[in-house]
Amino acid sequence: MRILVADDDPVVREVVRRYLECDGLEVVETADGRATAAALERDDIDLAVLDVMMPAPDGIELTRAVRSGPRPETPIILLTALGEEEDRVIGLQAGADDYVTKPFSPRELALRVASVLRRAHPVVTTEDVLTGGAVELRRAARTVTVAGKPVELTAREFDLLAFLLANQRRVYSREELLAQVWGWSFGDLSTVTVHIKRLRAKLGAAHRIDTVWGRGYAWGRGDSDE
Repeated sequence: MRILVADDDPVVREVVRRYLECDGLEVVETADGRATAAALERDDIDLAVLDVMMPAPDGIELTRAVRSGPRPETPIILLTALGEEEDRVIGLQAGADDYVTKPFSPRELALRVASVLRRAHPVVTTEDVLTGGAVELRRAARTVTVAGKPVELTAREFDLLAFLLANQRRVYSREELLAQVWGWSFGDLSTVTVHIKRLRAKLGAAHRIDTVWGRGYAWGRGDSDE
């Protein structure tokens, strides 16, 4: 698979490239927003790693452009400065699937890339359909429809919806969702909050994601404090 690594620091690009190539991945490098935008349009990219602070257009602008472009399903991992929670939240709202804070472990980033790729390109041999009201999710095809009309979701949004549909009426805390869907034992809980908000917006009136005060979220419980 082809991974785009976009960062204006050549040392970061070099280290990340070596780790990803050790995992058998092909790496395309870019150093600024314009070259990155061109690569996203020109090359068949399976996942993009974008630096938030890259020269304009920055990583967040590029994320928004991908989500509104011809290949909105392309997985995106953002690289953000340590402690810049606002950047992470804005990035997730823009449509990023994951983020890694700088300074970071190149091996951790490689593992995050592998995790997102597995979710975006699963090996499935049988069709597995999950439904909830007007919402229908097909795991094998990685598609979601509302009343028969397709809805475009990112890889993480799809995984979160699949988990909620597979466990309807059961309440999960943000910590539990972070562990079950993201595979993280710790992390920024706003990641879950932002993805829930995005799912509700994309599914519209068909969503049945309820907020259970003080406990978490559930699909179809019917006692939402939203």
